[in-house]
Amino acid sequence: MRAIRLHEFGPAENLRYEEVDDPVAGPGQVRIAVRAAGVHLLDTAVQAGDADGLPFPLPDLPVTPGREVAGIVDQVGEGVNESWLGRRVVTHLGLVNAGYAELAVREADALFEIPDSLDFGTAVAMVGTGRTALAIHHIGAVTRDDVVLVTAAAGGIGLLLVQAAKAAGATVAGVAGGTAKVERVRAAGADVAVDYSVPGWSKEVEDALGGRAVTLVYDGVGGTAGREAFELLGFGGRMLLFGWSSGTMTELTTRDLFDKMAEVTVALGTRLVNVPGGLRAMQEKALAEAAAGRLVPAVQSFPLREAARAHTELLGRGTVGKVVLVPDSPAVGPRP
Repeated sequence: MRAIRLHEFGPAENLRYEEVDDPVAGPGQVRIAVRAAGVHLLDTAVQAGDADGLPFPLPDLPVTPGREVAGIVDQVGEGVNESWLGRRVVTHLGLVNAGYAELAVREADALFEIPDSLDFGTAVAMVGTGRTALAIHHIGAVTRDDVVLVTAAAGGIGLLLVQAAKAAGATVAGVAGGTAKVERVRAAGADVAVDYSVPGWSKEVEDALGGRAVTLVYDGVGGTAGREAFELLGFGGRMLLFGWSSGTMTELTTRDLFDKMAEVTVALGTRLVNVPGGLRAMQEKALAEAAAGRLVPAVQSFPLREAARAHTELLGRGTVGKVVLVPDSPAVGPRP
């Protein structure tokens, strides 16, 4: 099969498209003919060898990156019911890499059958990014009285948070970089959509809200944008931090919290895992919400062989929504 291999940490160009041995499904596992593989910011940290940007140790090299795949089961291992053969499935690979490939293996009990109404790219978006967005939204406990500000609102998580907050009845302001992304945020249902690459964006948000204070900030950007978003937070407001795509965390002091009587929560790690039912329940819910049309992720596809370009554009904020890699000639299972 063909796969993306990383032999040395460094720039995106180190991601090589190579021929490797086909994996084999072991006991309790299935093999998936991959139709879409998810790309995550954590994958770019692995590529760069950025140990500080990862919640897990750097892998041994060489490695095939990738944490989410969707496709067709083409082989079952010992102890797995053969009824899985030929079924459309999606799975999150957890801390195990190897998604950027034409074939991937995973334990059968970690699979989700893809609803008929969903394509492979959408399924990948929801099993990873969708579950995270719903877990963050659960922690946020949005009500119709809230005024919600979402940074990086055109990202995979951001667009889903905009939709979820609107569905809860809140007033939603989404900020994103560039005219095209702002239009995408507005199309997702945001009441206010502003370009935060333009100086003075926070004043524009404030004016557009007509004097209503922000009661909840969802921030996955950090840095200056995260700080400006915090400044828009009203007295007694709350802020959920779930990343720092800018490269630096949002800097806050205890004095900041006292001055606003604000509640700031890190919505990562155990906070996400410990939502009711755990992450599997959130994955099931995310797929169901997408199948019902209540949450619609944006998906941007790149050929598998162009993984380096996908990483470069993701890091350069040149993508919208969830980024997925698609094999040039995906296998059509089942095969022996």
